Amino acid sequence: MITPVIKGVSSVLVHTPSLVRHGSKPVREIEKDAALLDRILVSLRDFEQAVAYPPNQVFIGNLRPNRLRGIEIPWYQAAIPAAQRFSSSGEIVPEDEFYGWLKISDEYELVLLEEEFLAEVRQTLERHPLIGIGDLERLGSGVSRRVIEEKVVSGKAVALYVAKTKLIGCVLEGHEEDDNLTAEILLENLCNKASGLVAMRHVLREFDVTPEQIDYVLGCDEEAVGDRYQRGGGNMAKSIAELAGCVNASGADIKSFCCAPTHAVVVAAALVQAGLYKEVLVIGGGCLAKLGMKFAGHLKHGMPILEDQLGAIAILVGRDDGKSPVIRLDATGKHNIASGSSAQAIYQTLVVDPLERIGKRIVDVDKYAVEMHNPEITEPNGNGNVPRTNYRTIASMAVLRGEIDRAQISDFEISYGMPGFSPTQGHIAAAVPFLLHAREMIMQKEIRNAMFVAKGSLFLGKMTKLSDGMSFLIEANRRCVK
Repeated sequence: MITPVIKGVSSVLVHTPSLVRHGSKPVREIEKDAALLDRILVSLRDFEQAVAYPPNQVFIGNLRPNRLRGIEIPWYQAAIPAAQRFSSSGEIVPEDEFYGWLKISDEYELVLLEEEFLAEVRQTLERHPLIGIGDLERLGSGVSRRVIEEKVVSGKAVALYVAKTKLIGCVLEGHEEDDNLTAEILLENLCNKASGLVAMRHVLREFDVTPEQIDYVLGCDEEAVGDRYQRGGGNMAKSIAELAGCVNASGADIKSFCCAPTHAVVVAAALVQAGLYKEVLVIGGGCLAKLGMKFAGHLKHGMPILEDQLGAIAILVGRDDGKSPVIRLDATGKHNIASGSSAQAIYQTLVVDPLERIGKRIVDVDKYAVEMHNPEITEPNGNGNVPRTNYRTIASMAVLRGEIDRAQISDFEISYGMPGFSPTQGHIAAAVPFLLHAREMIMQKEIRNAMFVAKGSLFLGKMTKLSDGMSFLIEANRRCVK
């Protein structure tokens, strides 16, 4: 039997404070109160603060999640000394450079950048390890500020800023009669594509798979790419793969709200195990709509707005290389339609049932990755500590099964979990942020295995009242252990 493994993982953050105003929640609230924009702008972080923010260093892999337990709260006041923007397989991208990536990702001349600004960005990107000659050619030469101002005033373009208020570009609408190709929606989709491209290039550069070897790409983002006839038809996966040089790949998108990346990993592993493809890449770019989603709680508590960044992931799934962690397809969990939506029912199908199939208990898993939302983002807005709630539910299941005592519920998070550290973009936060760490920790023999448990909110689409859920287990490669 062909064994699927996790060959590589890349995690990328894009710091985009000037795009926070385009998040769904800020847009709606600014329309009600125009003065709110100024309050948002003065509460945004600069790039150095974003790089030094402890959860961000965890997200890109420079710190292990449990290191956060030793850092005094609030984390936004506890900068990591000499923090690095790059990690071994990812980075934190500054806003000005990201606009360059946005232009590189633009196939239809939708992104206009001011010529002087573009010249500065070109000089910076020339030094970036992922940028090639072809990328620099795609940047073009830019346009005058007057052209940008005219497009914005016309109401058919979305303005792009740096340093919060400096106008340096715009994104045009794709069709004047198509509500699915407005400038706002195209900005969302281009941000997803550009951030996903950075993550994909990192994973293909740092691990033992070349772009030409990729057979298939699965997109798992939250954007609906399409026109009025196919609203959400896709295909973001293939769009990103094209610019990453995956010339022998095809692909498709998997949609399931927050749960999509976990579905995608399981499907990728199944394609490999079936012998259909040798190398499959799962990609998820950032979600612009969720920037500033909980900004009100941050302003209320005098905090900086921490939802000022896009998260992106790339996961290489391929045939057994004798060293990478194995994906146990005989231990995948799924939330069946008949399962019910209670927390106990969900975790029965996602944790207990798959583990029982392979003769394991809850406590036989070294680490669980759940919804890894950063509590410093969610708690000020009254949404609680999401990872802690999930860990306590799993611990309660272990109590019911007689695996631990009730007095050990509070300790379960410390022993089997970790603090949340992910941006609150659902598909990014749902379990997969720990995959980069889990792969390294297993290969370095710090842990034996890890289980990834994701949930999705299908009811948000008003088509069903069901929730969704998917899980998978990875463990040390037996060939490597031997």
